[in-house]
Amino acid sequence: MKKKLILVTSPPACGKTFVSRELAKHLQHVVYLDKDTLIPLSKQIFVVAGEPYNRSSDFFEEYIRNYEYDCVIELALEAIEYENIVLINAPFTREVRDINFMTGLSNRLAEKGAELVVVWVQTSIETVRERMIQRNSDRDTWKLTHWDEYIATRDFSIPENLVNSNVNKFYLFKNNNTEEFIESMAKIKIALEGNKE
Repeated sequence: MKKKLILVTSPPACGKTFVSRELAKHLQHVVYLDKDTLIPLSKQIFVVAGEPYNRSSDFFEEYIRNYEYDCVIELALEAIEYENIVLINAPFTREVRDINFMTGLSNRLAEKGAELVVVWVQTSIETVRERMIQRNSDRDTWKLTHWDEYIATRDFSIPENLVNSNVNKFYLFKNNNTEEFIESMAKIKIALEGNKE
């Protein structure tokens, strides 16, 4: 079986964490990584800098965001040396639309005998807002308070550059309700298991 790095991606509150955890349970020999595991460290950076905790702020964008992604990617590339599948649960909303980033990551994986797989979790904006309210997390406080401003900065469209890409495999995971979830999970399991070599 060819090694795989699976990126489960989408804007926040589309259900990535639930999808990622359930998918990981159905795969064998998988390392599960969640970028949110880095949040306690990131919160401390806000404290040390004397900045209010706001993951939508200019401070977060300049001093924290990209470093969180760098860390989780490096952890994944290290883990792929020891296991067949590494699954990262993280938005990657800009990165998946950046051809240079995706090509570079795919090339780094190819050097390790691994391929890149992207799973885009598709959820409506209305459902996203409902899920943010339900999960009641402090990372969403600013987003919900400034909803229109926040949504204007997010792209919920499918990253078309990945659909027929030659640097990765792409799967769409529809996740607006239980029926969509069950159908999408069944399809992606078959697709991933069918790619055994």
